[in-house]
Amino acid sequence: MAMSHAATVREAAGHRVLHLEVGQPSTGLPQLAKDAVIAALDEPLGYTSAAGLHRLRRRIGERYDQPIDPSRILVVAGASAGFTLAFLTLFEPGQRVGVLEPGYPCYRNALIALGIEAVAIPVGPDSRWAPTPEHLTAAGQLDGLVIASPSNPTGTVMSDAALAAIAEHCRTHDIALVADEIYHGIVESAAAPQVLRHAPDAVVVNSFSKYFSMTGWRVGWVVVPDHLVDTVERLQQNLYICAPHVAQIAALAALDATVELDGHVDRYRVNRTVMLDGLTAAGITDIAPADGAFYVYAHVPHLTTDLEMSSMDLCQRWLEELGVACTPGIDFDLARGHEYIRFSYAGARADLATACSLIAEWTP
Repeated sequence: MAMSHAATVREAAGHRVLHLEVGQPSTGLPQLAKDAVIAALDEPLGYTSAAGLHRLRRRIGERYDQPIDPSRILVVAGASAGFTLAFLTLFEPGQRVGVLEPGYPCYRNALIALGIEAVAIPVGPDSRWAPTPEHLTAAGQLDGLVIASPSNPTGTVMSDAALAAIAEHCRTHDIALVADEIYHGIVESAAAPQVLRHAPDAVVVNSFSKYFSMTGWRVGWVVVPDHLVDTVERLQQNLYICAPHVAQIAALAALDATVELDGHVDRYRVNRTVMLDGLTAAGITDIAPADGAFYVYAHVPHLTTDLEMSSMDLCQRWLEELGVACTPGIDFDLARGHEYIRFSYAGARADLATACSLIAEWTP
C-alpha cells in the first residue's frame, strides 16, 4: 500500500508510472454485469438477507466439484469480510493459527487485530512454496491454519495430493482449516484443486475480485459447514448487515461471463511469459512457481544484500529513478521478505515489457 500510494503521488505530479505493484485486474466489470446493473438501477436496491441473494448463492454452489447446498454459502462484502467472519467464528483470543510465509499479510494482520496469535510457517522452494504436514508439525500445537491456492505472492497451486495431505493432518490434529481460493480460475494449466474435496468441514473464502475483475465492487462468499452457518450469519447481520445489493446483482450476471473472463486469463498467460522473459534478461531468475494468480515472486539478494539495501529501499529507488512501481516482500514474509520483490503482471503488456527493460538497464 505504501508503494501504491507513492506511485499515485508520483503520477499526480505528472510523472509516468508503470504499475507492477497492484494486485488487481486492469480490466473492468464484465459486460453482462454492466448490463444487469444498469437494468436494476430503477429498482429498490435495499438490504438483502444477511446471507445474500438466494439465486446468487445457488449459482455459486453449482461451481463446485460436488455442488454445495446454498444454505452453506454466505455472500459477503469481499474476501476480507469473509476472513473476519471466519476467524471470529472459529477462533478465540489467544489461540494459535498458522499462516504461511510468504503469504498474504492481511491474514496475519486480521488475526492479530482479533487477539489471535498468528504463527508464522516458513515455506520455500523445497516444497514449491506450499505447506506440508512436516511444516505444520514444526510449528507446534495449532488451533487453525490458513492456506491459499493459488497463492499470493508466490503463485503456487497446491496439487491434489498436497491438499489431501494437509487436510488429513488438520483432521487428525483437530486444526480448523481456512482456505483462500480467491485466485481460482487464474491458472496456467489445469484448474486448481478444490479443498472441499478433501476437507468437507473447511471454511472456504472466495471473491469476485480477481477472476471476475470486480475488485471495487466488494463482493465475495464463504462456504461453511452446516454447524457454523447460524453463527456466521448472525455475525454478518451484526457486523455488515449484508453485502451490497447492487454488487450482488453484478456478481450474479458475472457468473455467465466466462467467455469474456477466460479471455482475460489468456492475456495473463501471455503477460506471464513477457514478464518472465523480461526479468530473465534483467538477471532476475530465482523465482517462485508462478503457476497461478498473476504474480512473480523473485529472490533478488544480488540487488538487496549485495547493495546493502532492503527490498523496500530497492522498490523506492526503482519508482523514483525508473518510474517502475513494484511491491517489496517485507509484508509477505517478515523474516526473509527484505530479499524478495513481488511483480504483478495483471496490467498492460506493453508496460510490463517496458518496465523489465528499464530494470535491466538500471545501474545502482
